Amino acid sequence: MTAANDPVLLSFEDLKGWRDHDVAPAIKAFCSTCDQLDSKNWQRVCAALNTHKTPKALIEAHMLPVQVSAGQSMVFTGYFEPEIRSQLEPDDQFKHPIYAPPPEMAGNTPWLTREQIETTGVLKDRGLEIAWLSDPTEVFFLQIQGSGRLKFPNGDVLRVGFAAKNGHPYRSVGKEMIRRGLVPEAEMSAETIANWIRQNPRAGRQLMQHNPSYVFFRENAELEANEGPVGFMGRALTPERSIAVDPEHIPLGAFVWIEKEGENPLNQLLVAQDVGSAIKGPNRADIFYGTGGAAGDIAGRTRDSGRMVVLLPRTLALKVIGRIE
Repeated sequence: MTAANDPVLLSFEDLKGWRDHDVAPAIKAFCSTCDQLDSKNWQRVCAALNTHKTPKALIEAHMLPVQVSAGQSMVFTGYFEPEIRSQLEPDDQFKHPIYAPPPEMAGNTPWLTREQIETTGVLKDRGLEIAWLSDPTEVFFLQIQGSGRLKFPNGDVLRVGFAAKNGHPYRSVGKEMIRRGLVPEAEMSAETIANWIRQNPRAGRQLMQHNPSYVFFRENAELEANEGPVGFMGRALTPERSIAVDPEHIPLGAFVWIEKEGENPLNQLLVAQDVGSAIKGPNRADIFYGTGGAAGDIAGRTRDSGRMVVLLPRTLALKVIGRIE
């Protein structure tokens, strides 16, 4: 008998919208990280997709859809690459820095908490500042997103991405606001959080410190302007084709088919190419929506149910569901 949360083998006919779906954009994203899939089963798929003229038929012939945990509905959220006005030197307006990781933190995590970092001044005046922002909420949300484009007054743009974190677990500020009765759950969004913090600066600072996790950045000068930010697999992410998952449950680099409900429903093939501090368990995933304000609006409103199915090479799929040893 199959337990409620055991992996379940599906057919491609079970995937809503699969028959009419254009798989080409997802295949392009998939091939960008194919070289990191090191098993022979995956490499056969990678080699075939690079030359095959009918890729959907190849996927159907060589892969099987597996719903990793069928007993629970998915929770889909969204993330994006913000564009933020910044300066390389501080002044009375731009006085909130983003930092490169301090050398003493390496191999010494968990390190200080967010509150300890912000109240002790342990990072100040050490040459670790990459740039200065005008709004502490932008620093906070840049850390949550993990990457951004810093726009300077002279028109230059600096791409920054995740370098390290302090080793403390991520805690949701939105959930804490709901728990305290500050905002109804139905009204919760990234914009709601940011507006409340701006309107309540002292309490807002304490609220942000409820999340002890703190992210450090590095410059990504090698990225082209038309490329997405770098994900966990070291390659540029593709809007609405790259997704962050928990690699304990979904193999990084794998195709995933999502059926997301809500305001902006999606039945679409994506690729698991990133991770996130808040993305834990087989029923959590974070969709990358792109760069800038429009992508941020969609990402900030996304908290939807649905299901996610991972496409695995046939031998691996049969192992996962226990049909072969």
